[in-house]
Amino acid sequence: MSFCHGLRLLYSQLPLFSRELNRPWCRYVSSSLALSSEKRASDFNSFVPRTNTCGELRSAHVGQEVTLCGWIQYQRQGLFLVLRDFQGLTQIIIPQDEAHSHVKKVLYDAPVESVVRVTGTVTSRPPGQKNPRMPTGDIEVKVKTAEVLNSCKKLPFEIKDFIKKSESLRMQYRYLDLRSFQMQLNLRLRSQMIMKMREYLCYLHGFVDVETPTLFKRTPGGAKEFVVPSREPGKFYCLPQSPQQFKQLLMIGGLDRYFQVARCYRDEGSKPDRQPEFTQIIDVSDVFRNVEIGFVQNAVNKPQGTVKAICIPQGARHLQNKDFEALKESAKSQFNQEVLHLILKPDESLKSPLRKFLSEEQQSELIKALKVQADDVVLLAAGEHEKVCLVLGNMRLESANLLELRGLVLRDPTAFHFLWVVDFPLFLHKEENPAELESAHHPFTAPHPSDTSLLYSEPAKVRSQHYDLVLNGSEIGGGSIRIHNAEQQRFVLETVLKEDPELLSHLLEALKSGAPPHGGIALGLDRLICLVAGAPSIRDVIAFPKSFKGRDLMSNAPDYITPEELEPYHIQVAWPAAEAEANKN
Repeated sequence: MSFCHGLRLLYSQLPLFSRELNRPWCRYVSSSLALSSEKRASDFNSFVPRTNTCGELRSAHVGQEVTLCGWIQYQRQGLFLVLRDFQGLTQIIIPQDEAHSHVKKVLYDAPVESVVRVTGTVTSRPPGQKNPRMPTGDIEVKVKTAEVLNSCKKLPFEIKDFIKKSESLRMQYRYLDLRSFQMQLNLRLRSQMIMKMREYLCYLHGFVDVETPTLFKRTPGGAKEFVVPSREPGKFYCLPQSPQQFKQLLMIGGLDRYFQVARCYRDEGSKPDRQPEFTQIIDVSDVFRNVEIGFVQNAVNKPQGTVKAICIPQGARHLQNKDFEALKESAKSQFNQEVLHLILKPDESLKSPLRKFLSEEQQSELIKALKVQADDVVLLAAGEHEKVCLVLGNMRLESANLLELRGLVLRDPTAFHFLWVVDFPLFLHKEENPAELESAHHPFTAPHPSDTSLLYSEPAKVRSQHYDLVLNGSEIGGGSIRIHNAEQQRFVLETVLKEDPELLSHLLEALKSGAPPHGGIALGLDRLICLVAGAPSIRDVIAFPKSFKGRDLMSNAPDYITPEELEPYHIQVAWPAAEAEANKN
């Protein structure tokens, strides 16, 4: 059932829903929801000293006296200004007659981005002066009174969407960036989506919204956690990198349909999280098995070695040598992986440094395997299977970005393609120590029923009951069926993962207390809204985001605190020698 279909079904069932729930608060909720389902304009002007927003006046309002509040977007020649608020723009006519000289001076002297309140009469614009590009372009407001509520200093950038600003500058002055129409749209869309989710889950399917603690304890496995000192010597809280354990404990407690818009705190860098696809990866190991190239031979002779390639259709028509060099440098710096490129010329010969190592037969075999055509570009990598897939996946996305910068339309922002990914391995070999295993998802994921016996003999071969939801190539959610047997959970922790089960003694005790089979899923709300809004980065749908390195550029957090402030927590900072010397000075 689609989300939108679910909402329509919810509203259609409201009469039945309200008959079955007789408690006063239930009657209030159901009647409020029924009211919200009617198509009516939001009352943006309640509780404020204005009659209208700057985006709603039309020809039908001509002759009315209105009061508007907003920021000055433009001011031209002392004749008119454009007032802006969250909903739009309205042109204001500054009076020129002597009787309103005070009003003229107030508005003429007010700097751009000052906050003003004006009262005046809505009039039609003169013939030939209407602006069809503005929703309010048929009217203007002749001002009678005006007040500057707060004057504005010179700002670091103009509040106009067409003005290009670096992301770091936008984040440093986020309170200004939030005034832009695009950020206003993104955050209001986010609010509406979350509200619809709550209505759908609570009123139609009986879910309960439960808040879980922010301060918890360290969890084995999973992402790196933030540590919070306590006033007890040597004891620390951890910010939960996922409310996973609380989900399980709530289900054990009988809240089998629980949801939460939760914060997850992970001590790791952020990413733009835009990963749409435009072509596939293809294995060409057999073609290169007898090719005398050192790094290729090293790859194909290893158990997990492979040679893979992706094809960029018509890439040679749009990409230049500097683009190929940039792609290679990215692969080298991010993955320490060599990437080579090949071009099929119109005469069906290959243009590549590899050509001299390939026989005519091998070249023909490669062209056939990749199904390349004239002017197609092939990116090729050799190495361990997982690493090669990662680097070529990254190259695919970077290539798409380069092609779209050249004007090609590869990704339709209005199309939504969903995909479920299943049958993940339950465990992976640790990169730093392949003899040991780690959880592919998290240590509470249940093994696939068909593979349960392998858990105790060959755990590396066990599939998990883990599932991911992908939208337009970007993972937006993931979840699993959880282990509900205490002994099986203890075996996974203690024997397979070599973790101390006492760290999770509270969960193990709960699982012994009649825990039902249970599972769940967590949606990455930021990623989902990013895709729906068509934003290039999740930071564009978060009011106050952190930078790629986890810093708040607006407040400059994290920041230093003094030894005196650390004293109640029994902590001393061990400074590196250079910083210690600098702090002395």
